[in-house]
Amino acid sequence: MTTPRPRHGTLTLVTLTLTLGLTAACTSSGSEKDNSASAETGSGSTHTVQTAMGDVKVKDHPRRVVVLDTAELDSAITLGIKPVGATRAGAASAFLSYLPRNRTTGITEVGEIASPSLEKIAALKPDLILSNKVRDGGRYQQLSAIAPTVLTETTGYPWKQNFLVHADALGRKKQARAAVATYDEHVAAVTKSLGGKKKAAAVDVNVVRFVEGADIRIYGKQNYIGTILADVGIGRPAITDKAKDGFSYDVSPEQIDKADADVIFTSTYGSPGKAKVTETTTSGLWRNLKAVRDGKVFQVDDELWIQGIGYTAANQILGELRSDLAG
Repeated sequence: MTTPRPRHGTLTLVTLTLTLGLTAACTSSGSEKDNSASAETGSGSTHTVQTAMGDVKVKDHPRRVVVLDTAELDSAITLGIKPVGATRAGAASAFLSYLPRNRTTGITEVGEIASPSLEKIAALKPDLILSNKVRDGGRYQQLSAIAPTVLTETTGYPWKQNFLVHADALGRKKQARAAVATYDEHVAAVTKSLGGKKKAAAVDVNVVRFVEGADIRIYGKQNYIGTILADVGIGRPAITDKAKDGFSYDVSPEQIDKADADVIFTSTYGSPGKAKVTETTTSGLWRNLKAVRDGKVFQVDDELWIQGIGYTAANQILGELRSDLAG
């Protein structure tokens, strides 16, 4: 009942062009080369970063960065930095599969998200650790004893503000401005491809996530994917306004009719069987949804659409939105 897509998505020409522009902006001098030059010219210089735990003094150009969540990994890669260590994103792949393989090859895994190995982190001798209070607030003192640790308050919805904190900590403000500008241009291009803001707003879109061991989530507006849809100006059904804390409205398979919309994007976290995908999508309630009847249900990569939380992921998502909604 759904339209399958390749796991990594297919970039449109516009997406490819913009992504290449972003890559050039972020690595105009070569990330490793840039870091080495910085170390040679000013290894002792530092600056202060405002974080969720107060002001933290970090090196101007940290070279050995450890990231402990997916947003921090996307930020580092977007800004042309390859971390020396990162937490595992999930069981299927150590790191987010939508990221360029050459940008993640060689990164050392330091444990699972929210339960990293302090010993593995310390062994990498980092000069900067990036995470957030939701994942690592409880171990902040231990992490800070290893290296300067920059935590944002939370993850997800404030991803754009968090990205700027990451850029400040990494000494990559210029590259951050280029990334934001590229995204804004891409958003404008996608909105235009949909016929402008008025036509985009006339199409109601739901994002439905099947989660192993939990209820089905109909995503609201106060989350990562919600901000991207809002930036493009895409309409959202009334159910999204009922989402708890703006995040999601959770339903059982017997309530899936609440997900009705013009277009539905679906993703799955964990085992499809345990996430009740087949049970839900073979039911009469599902088959009667407008999006299903019209052939407007699209399967998307959960790591890209839900877990990625950054500008590299966002540009790929914009490409998929254009392909699916403007086609």
